[in-house]
Amino acid sequence: MPPIGLLQWPSLTRERLGRLERQFLPLLITVLVPIMLLPQTATGHRSGNALLAGLISALIVQSIRTVGLAGAKVGLVWRRRVYSWFGWLVLASLWIPVLRGSWQQPAIKAAVMSGLSLFFLFTSVGLIRILARVPRVNAQVMAGAAAGYLLLGFTGGVLATATEVYKPGSFLMGHLVHQQLLLDRLTYYSFVTIAGLGYGDVVPGNAIGERFAILLSVSSTLYVALLVGLLLGRFIASQEVLILEEDNILKGVNLASSGDGDDQTPTPQ
Repeated sequence: MPPIGLLQWPSLTRERLGRLERQFLPLLITVLVPIMLLPQTATGHRSGNALLAGLISALIVQSIRTVGLAGAKVGLVWRRRVYSWFGWLVLASLWIPVLRGSWQQPAIKAAVMSGLSLFFLFTSVGLIRILARVPRVNAQVMAGAAAGYLLLGFTGGVLATATEVYKPGSFLMGHLVHQQLLLDRLTYYSFVTIAGLGYGDVVPGNAIGERFAILLSVSSTLYVALLVGLLLGRFIASQEVLILEEDNILKGVNLASSGDGDDQTPTPQ
């Protein structure tokens, strides 16, 4: 008989759970590497654009692999297909500056950044739904939770970049920043905002930027609160399952011992 935790989620079988947990660490790596290498992509040359497109493409592919493993309900198949198709469309659009040398029009860059942020937003929501269904907490699940938090910060940077391209002056970065550095600087601003640090070197420049900062701060707070609640609840539930299983084992041993004692009772002469 499978553990009680798995019985609570019949669509998440032991095999599917194992495959899903193995995707969390690669997701964490693929979201961490672009964040660390963003300054190296802001060269303005085709090589920098190719590096950025390659890193984000790997993140999109890993996101599709991770979120696509969740659930087995027939009614949700179309949602996963739409999510996957949208991800592949965004992935293809990332290679526009590589093939054409640069972003020909700011509107195209803003549209691609908006689509990318929307895809990552769907990924973050899907990751929360996955973590809510995982019946146990281990190192792999913690890696998935960390990947979700980093993905939220990166999504904020991408969305802020699209906002700045649509409406220049939404963010004041203290000095003249080249267009190639927007994603790097605004990703930094996003993580500073969700961490509540507020260094002041990058600040909102108008009402749009201020509202963006509000929404990003609220979203990060809600994400952390939901994440802590889900993981803590799963950890407590898994400990309760272990206690119940140990009690059942002890009861079985006691019953077996009492049964052996009854068999060894001598019959009266």
